[in-house]
Amino acid sequence: MKSVIVGTAGHIDHGKTALVKALTGFDADRLEEEKRRGITIDIGFAHFELPAPGGGRIRVGFVDVPGHERFVRNMLAGVGGIDLVLLVIAADEGIKPQTREHFDICRLLAIRRGITVLTKSDAVDAETLEVVRLEVEDFVRGSFLDTTLDPAKSRMVAVSSLTGAGLDELKSALAQVASEVTANDSAALARLPIDRVFTMKGFGTVVTGTLVAGTIRKEEELELFPSGKRVRVRGVQVHGSPAEAAVAGQRTALNLASLSTEDLARGMTLATADTFRSTSRVDALLSLLPSAKPFKDGASVHFHAYTTETIAEARLYGTKQLKPGDEQYVQFRLSEPALLLPGDRFIVRQFSPVATIGGGLVLDASPLARKQPQYDIATFLTKMMAGSPEQVLAARVARREILGLPLDEVPGEMNIRREEATRLAAAAGLVWCNQVLVSPSAYSAANVHVLRAVKIFHDANPLVAGMSKEELRDRVKLGAEVFHSVLERLVAEKKLGVAGELVHLSGRGVVMKDEEAESKKIIEQAFATAGLKVPSLKEVLAGLKVDKIRAQKIVTLLLRDKVLIKISEELVFHQTALMDLRHKIAALKNSTPKIDVARFKDMTGVSRKYAIPLLEYLDRERVTRRVGDERVIL
Repeated sequence: MKSVIVGTAGHIDHGKTALVKALTGFDADRLEEEKRRGITIDIGFAHFELPAPGGGRIRVGFVDVPGHERFVRNMLAGVGGIDLVLLVIAADEGIKPQTREHFDICRLLAIRRGITVLTKSDAVDAETLEVVRLEVEDFVRGSFLDTTLDPAKSRMVAVSSLTGAGLDELKSALAQVASEVTANDSAALARLPIDRVFTMKGFGTVVTGTLVAGTIRKEEELELFPSGKRVRVRGVQVHGSPAEAAVAGQRTALNLASLSTEDLARGMTLATADTFRSTSRVDALLSLLPSAKPFKDGASVHFHAYTTETIAEARLYGTKQLKPGDEQYVQFRLSEPALLLPGDRFIVRQFSPVATIGGGLVLDASPLARKQPQYDIATFLTKMMAGSPEQVLAARVARREILGLPLDEVPGEMNIRREEATRLAAAAGLVWCNQVLVSPSAYSAANVHVLRAVKIFHDANPLVAGMSKEELRDRVKLGAEVFHSVLERLVAEKKLGVAGELVHLSGRGVVMKDEEAESKKIIEQAFATAGLKVPSLKEVLAGLKVDKIRAQKIVTLLLRDKVLIKISEELVFHQTALMDLRHKIAALKNSTPKIDVARFKDMTGVSRKYAIPLLEYLDRERVTRRVGDERVIL
């Protein structure tokens, strides 16, 4: 059965609640104070079913809102999730201030369908009723309630809740308009803005709201925003009746486990877990009402979206002041975090005195922290507003430049499922670096950055075989996934080579000047001719023509190539001397399986200063194994 949410709008005492009761049989005034004072203070709810024009049934949920100017904030909490509106105007009073403000709100929220209801028709004669009808027709002309534009989207009906006159016609019109409403997406990620929190005896904590997207099932785990707490759905009710699941477009009550009423409040949102993030900044398109005063950059406003209400500072992009009736890109900096997503509609009200001054569309709820040039922001936000889903994703990835956008963050940024994000990434031609998406141009730039960084390193360090992967990644400021992808590609293209943890340009080895090559030869010969009675490394380096830093790099190169082998902090040997020693020890095993320090000294002709480190080296190399004061030859 199709479900449609209908909201009321209009001035105080124009009969909104009485009309809902006449249609549904439910009194939407639930508070004792409302009944005592005879005015609606907070939003109320009712429902009934209508026969659909083409057969079947339509379940209609009503959100009845207060009409008093003091309770517009409550009205805004209820009107955010409606599919169509009943703009209620009393025939004996006509258009009043809250008629105008509520109507402005409906247009700013981009409500596309509705019915203008002239209530209290029994209180005026036919001639007066016709005058009011003409006045209202002129008032709504050119809007979504203009009956001359598209009768399937809007109608005007005169009724009397007291006598019942016109109610059948209104029900027929409501069924017709409701049948034209596009069904909400029940397959989308779930989101339920909370408008009521209470405790029900025998059940515990209950929240209600209009399910604006997705499906919520019993025993499902949801995430509460902005706190991030997890909560299990113990039970579901739809329009007051138990259900296994609630789908988008239905008035929904959830019985929640593990949370108390103190943990919950109107303005919070329940949503699919592990997907979204609360935000304190949103980039949006703001439309200022023609009746508003000029709007200055940096102004504070009351910001309303669905059931959320908070104070926000508005930072205009590209201008210092917005004229009445104009629109401009703006960043709202919220005083409290909230769950907001691209495509959400919002209303802003003047900070003081409080009055509705504009509204608009959230374009980006994940703005980058760093500053961007104004024209870049305008171009990006225009793409967010008018681009295809593929173009939107491509723009979101491109603005991250060489850092890329992790695939796991796309659903939360774009309010889409992961499967859709994967499909869009392929359609947009993005580069996959494991699970990070990068634009083709940024990926090419990353390749260039890496190659340039390695070349610069080689030029500055000709005596070093290559730079470490860690140093290279830090130099080019790439994330791990993008870095490894770029490195693999450059190696595959034979532009880079990798030896262990060192990265070098292909075909590029150590480049030595004449004095450096001569110094390398001197060092190697000094240790090769010394056998096991090696000189001090410091003494050898002191006799070279090159400076200390270059001399040390030459030694590092000889050690890396295993021409020289360091066996202790002070002793370095030529690899041929150590190889000869290993052969001598192996040959000694034929005559004796063990050797002590004294015999080792006699055999090699070295002092204890050399003998002990050399024996420890042989132990490490598993040529010998120490047992007491002797070594067993292995």
